[in-house]
Amino acid sequence: MSIEITVAGEPRNVEAGTTAADLFAENREIVVARVNDVLVDLSHEVAAGDTVVPVSIHEEEGLNVLRHSAAHVMAQAVQEYRKDAKLGIGPYITDGFYFDFDVDEPFTPEDLKKIEKSMVKIIKSGQTFQRRVVSHEEAVAEMADEPYKLELLSLTQGPGSGAEAAEGASQEVGGGEITIYDNVNKKGETVWKDLCRGPHLPNTKLIANGYALMRSGGAYWRGSEKNPMLQRVYGTAWPTKEELVAYKDRLAEAERRDHRRLGEELDLFSFPKSIGPGLPVFHPKGGIILREMENYVRTRHIEEGFQYVKTPHISKEDLFYASGHLPYYADGMFPAMEDEGQAYRLKAMNCPMHNEIFRSRGRSYRELPLRLFEFGTVYRDEKSGVLQGLTRVRMITQDDSHSYVTKEQAPDEVRHLLKFMLSLLEDFGMTDFYLELSTRDIEGDKKDKFIGTDEQWEEATAVLEQVAKETGLDLVPDPGGAAFYGPKISVQAKDAIGRTWQMSTVQYDFNQPTRFGLEYQASDGSRQEPVMIHSAKFGSLERFFGVLTEHYAGMFPAWLAPVQVVGVPVAEAFNDYMGEVAAKLQAAGVRVEVDYGTDRFPKKIRTASKEKVPFILIAGGEDAENGAVSFRFRDGSQENGVPVDEAVARIVEHIQSRNNEDPKSQATEGENQDV
Repeated sequence: MSIEITVAGEPRNVEAGTTAADLFAENREIVVARVNDVLVDLSHEVAAGDTVVPVSIHEEEGLNVLRHSAAHVMAQAVQEYRKDAKLGIGPYITDGFYFDFDVDEPFTPEDLKKIEKSMVKIIKSGQTFQRRVVSHEEAVAEMADEPYKLELLSLTQGPGSGAEAAEGASQEVGGGEITIYDNVNKKGETVWKDLCRGPHLPNTKLIANGYALMRSGGAYWRGSEKNPMLQRVYGTAWPTKEELVAYKDRLAEAERRDHRRLGEELDLFSFPKSIGPGLPVFHPKGGIILREMENYVRTRHIEEGFQYVKTPHISKEDLFYASGHLPYYADGMFPAMEDEGQAYRLKAMNCPMHNEIFRSRGRSYRELPLRLFEFGTVYRDEKSGVLQGLTRVRMITQDDSHSYVTKEQAPDEVRHLLKFMLSLLEDFGMTDFYLELSTRDIEGDKKDKFIGTDEQWEEATAVLEQVAKETGLDLVPDPGGAAFYGPKISVQAKDAIGRTWQMSTVQYDFNQPTRFGLEYQASDGSRQEPVMIHSAKFGSLERFFGVLTEHYAGMFPAWLAPVQVVGVPVAEAFNDYMGEVAAKLQAAGVRVEVDYGTDRFPKKIRTASKEKVPFILIAGGEDAENGAVSFRFRDGSQENGVPVDEAVARIVEHIQSRNNEDPKSQATEGENQDV
């Protein structure tokens, strides 16, 4: 019997019983399919009226399936190697996968090598992944020896689906039915199985040789320190060996740029254990970079019509109930402190205090937009396991602003803020970005975390979406990612090696003005409620500092560099001369140091290069005689015999222009030579 379906947008008649694999048999890169917008295995039989879309192994969804299948193979190999291993959760993640195991002894690097060898055999054997729908009772019976799987199954019987039990659990349970995937050998025997929603590759051979196990470490079951510590093994998988090698090269480059390592090497910041995790201290050189960032953004805010304010680090707890942050944001705030029966909180956000400034006196429509900003340090009770250098900390200094506007002014204010944010990123040398629109989740389990009516959300979202589209930048949806009080646009910027970072944000808030009773007198004499628009341009100074460090690999533009010039005398006899050159630079506002040490000249050059200084000036006998210096640049090139006044002028011009490019030689070919 023939049935009609739609395949990749084209109508087609096929025989009943046709599978997705039959439809795409000639294209080995198709590994799963979307049938009526649901991702399914290629073994899925199509039905009359189905809409079928092929998914390649090179697409994001195809890569996820590849990685999830590799996780199953790894888990099978682990249980063959370590008979004591009990299975936790094994989801795909960005660029790879992991699987948690309860084992008697932690895995060693040698263990991982042996597990990889076992994976080779499994992959080459061509096992198939076969899906079975089972009842809850059948699943419990089949997973009887897997206590963590049984716990997930028990959660499906209570409120919710069990998919929210832990990160990655949605790939195992939830979705209305329980399924098990069998790994079946060529004899038709099930050699391994796991509770899983799928889908998976048709067979293990498609994993090929583009995978690797990366590392192992401890992870609490379901992310709670109250639960047992499991061993998590991380891996990565790619369609080809070449892509795996390229990924490892990117990791090596990311390691070279790691701001935590560079922060120590360049003496920028540290995390003293005596102070606590996630609480950085900035050293003098790091302080210079922070000061330049603050000076820049303070000046820009004033130019853009903002007024500087300052608010306390702590507040009565009642303030955060008034704003709505408690109880919605309680998990992100530090516990309350008691003083004479009154509970106080370290602030996790600045907006409630800015609202108090707004309502400190009567306001007129003539004052709007009223724009307030501050460098507000807030505190977030981040779990120690998610802290990561400066990019995830517990102390966050925001260049935080709040614009109070009429509803009619809101679109223009969002335009104004977006233009401000994008120009700021460009000024700091980040020019590759797109926008993300975070909206509420109107159907999922988190719907109740959002405040406001459907009409308020629709109106606010429409304003942000329209203004974002006007920029011409790509706009990516982020359903469910909004703050509880309104939708958000975030700028997602790519760094020098293509990694994406969330940077600036702008949020439309129709909630807090109501909760605080904010009003202004309109032109007709009536009392009206303003719209509140939140924005952070850097996002946070700490995070932006960390991202910039990695973007530039520690080689900050000259205007940001803690030390802009290092003077290196060729010998002690030229110390005084180089000191005179340094004095001229200092008088021009340049941050300069002279290496008067006793090391030999070549070592001084190496030291200055390791410190990633933009300009190295060298002075020897010929330079002193001619009133000149020699430039040495970060790329190792050199320019000799530059008159001192010209050298000073070039350095000052490069710094004052806020040029983000490395300074280079201006000499013609043949004029440069090494000292």
